[in-house]
Amino acid sequence: MQDVTIRRALLSVSDKTGLFELGAALARHGVELVSTGGTAKALREAGLEVRDISDLTGFPEMMDGRVKTLHPKVHGGLLAVRDNAEHVAAMEAHEIGAIDLVVVNLYPFAATVAKGADRDEIIENIDIGGPSMVRSAAKNHASVTILTDPADYARLIAEMDEKAGATSYDFRRLCAAKAYAATAEYDSMIAGWFANVDQGEAFPPRMAVPMRLGQSLRYGENPHQQAALYLPAFAGSDTLADHQQVQGKELSYNNLADADAALELVSEFRDGPPTVVIIKHANPCGVATGETLIEAYRAAFQCDTVSAFGGIIAVNRPLDGPTAEAITEIFTEVVCAPEADEAARAVFAKKKNLRLILTGPLPDPARPGMTMKSIAGGMLVQNRDNGRISRDDLKVVTKRAPTEQELADCLFAWTIAKHVRSNAIVYAKDGVTAGIGAGQMNRRDSSRIAAIRAREAAEAAGWSAPRTVGSAVASDAFFPFPDGLLAAAEAGATAVIQPGGSLGDDAVIAAADEAGLAMVFTGMRHFRH
Repeated sequence: MQDVTIRRALLSVSDKTGLFELGAALARHGVELVSTGGTAKALREAGLEVRDISDLTGFPEMMDGRVKTLHPKVHGGLLAVRDNAEHVAAMEAHEIGAIDLVVVNLYPFAATVAKGADRDEIIENIDIGGPSMVRSAAKNHASVTILTDPADYARLIAEMDEKAGATSYDFRRLCAAKAYAATAEYDSMIAGWFANVDQGEAFPPRMAVPMRLGQSLRYGENPHQQAALYLPAFAGSDTLADHQQVQGKELSYNNLADADAALELVSEFRDGPPTVVIIKHANPCGVATGETLIEAYRAAFQCDTVSAFGGIIAVNRPLDGPTAEAITEIFTEVVCAPEADEAARAVFAKKKNLRLILTGPLPDPARPGMTMKSIAGGMLVQNRDNGRISRDDLKVVTKRAPTEQELADCLFAWTIAKHVRSNAIVYAKDGVTAGIGAGQMNRRDSSRIAAIRAREAAEAAGWSAPRTVGSAVASDAFFPFPDGLLAAAEAGATAVIQPGGSLGDDAVIAAADEAGLAMVFTGMRHFRH
């Protein structure tokens, strides 16, 4: 494929970034500029000679600008195959001139939705003529150059300067691919808005998920896997990737996954007392509240000092210097905080590899949203597990009702268990996790592992007894048999919180009564896979 000299360009943009520099460069190469409405006005104000689209088509813009470029003299000039004799004859017969370059960026649909505009304004920001021109130009990229992103203007200028006003086929092909991706993303945003927002349809018959490349990653979960981070095209998403990395090495695939898990969990306590979460392999290994952030950190760290090494930490308060000093006593991969004071930043600055992420206000844990998980040949989609319970939701099922302190410990442990991989068992006492058992194939083993962690923590700290003694234990799903519950009783737990609903509930309740345990049912399960 040969180079194509650009003689006529059609420009119609919503985003005027870089427009004047591009227009000046095109004029320097003797390119005729054809434009619409506000774009033509802006180019003229910059001192450039512009031909109105209505002059090209012989037809006025009408209907508040809804109809201006949907015309054979536009699309004929874009779609005609230049070396096809019949196409050339049709152009001559109908006085259609070739258009060699199209510069279009589309009406700001996503931004209009994000600012909370009413339905009429949103509908008016659905671009029709723009995508039509983009698709026509991209289809005929053998002869036409299409630009949809101001970031590409400089490259076009360099290309034309190098090739005496022409573009190469390779350049046009790349631009066409980007253009079709842009229109696909645009249409998917519109389809998603109609289905999810306008019609309230959570699971439409067809689902398009517009995503943009956020960054390429060094590798995936393992070095032999390639990976990248994609971001939602709609603005205003509560995503970890939207937050500010202040310092440290580039975030890896695993860093992002773990930091996301940490942020999700610590957000449960956004309105609570100072709270620290320590995550390892997407599971919490220690969570604690305290009077101060450093007190909470010390308590969370003591829960499992071995697993905390190389972990990810999230806090629900602005990070202070003393807490930062404590965190840097061991190797930590990532720290997430709403903000960090100057003292904390100075401490972390000495640890060049430590990644500090400032999240701003923590997201609402009850916010709506969807989660997606790929399976072979498909995608599982569900709404977020944003279910929460209060004391009023609990049903006491044992002879002994829990004390006020046991209730508080139950609710704290239950909140943590929601974020632990199933089967999940969490012991907690006085706003601190005592032991966490995650990801086991049966609930009894999770209970035993959590108790082992608690005993190891007590030995490391020199305590006379593990914190499971007098604790509450939470299970993310029901106990099908008494064995898991009895393992918790053996560890010293005095109160139990679980969903209930098993065929074996009566036997489990009887075992709890015999052991003197207080037990409450939530009626809600929190499996996590």
